[in-house]
Amino acid sequence: MLRATAIVRKAAIRPDSVADSVTLDHDGRQGAAAILNGAGGLSFTLALSKPAPVEDGDAFRLEDGRLVRVRAAAEPLLEVRAENPARLMRLSWQLGGSHVPAEIGADVLYIPATPANAELVRGQGCAANPVSRAFKPEREAHDHSQCGHDHHHDHSHAHDHGHDHADHGHAHAHEHGNDGHAHVHGPDCKHDH
Repeated sequence: MLRATAIVRKAAIRPDSVADSVTLDHDGRQGAAAILNGAGGLSFTLALSKPAPVEDGDAFRLEDGRLVRVRAAAEPLLEVRAENPARLMRLSWQLGGSHVPAEIGADVLYIPATPANAELVRGQGCAANPVSRAFKPEREAHDHSQCGHDHHHDHSHAHDHGHDHADHGHAHAHEHGNDGHAHVHGPDCKHDH
């Protein structure tokens, strides 16, 4: 079976290279390994070296150079509005704290249509109407996949070389007060802990 191993962003796509298209919901556009079937019947395995989100209009590059364009599928969402911007901002804060993905417009939010989200919207005094549309939420403020941020949960660092590491310029990651786990940051990642 053909494999798709790279993503081509919308702006770089040549229309004559597009062999098929695939329609994916928000979860399906996160780049996880999967077997996908295009609208024109082309089947392929999504085998990116590292999962990465794709947007509506981007494409997967197959091993033979052809492209499969990605379309965002309509999915059940809540269209959330409020009588004033402050209520909508408070709700946005709550949604972010609960790690609920949200698409933000000038005076509207779109969030997944779940009973828990509907209850949170009502609790903040906002109104929600069910809609079916493509979901294009904001990227997380701390999108770990974009900045090389890695949470390791095995941090045994007990070893003895019979000398002080400072003498040899060794650098080791150590805990810094975040529930006992170290953080490794890529060069482009800015975090204050």
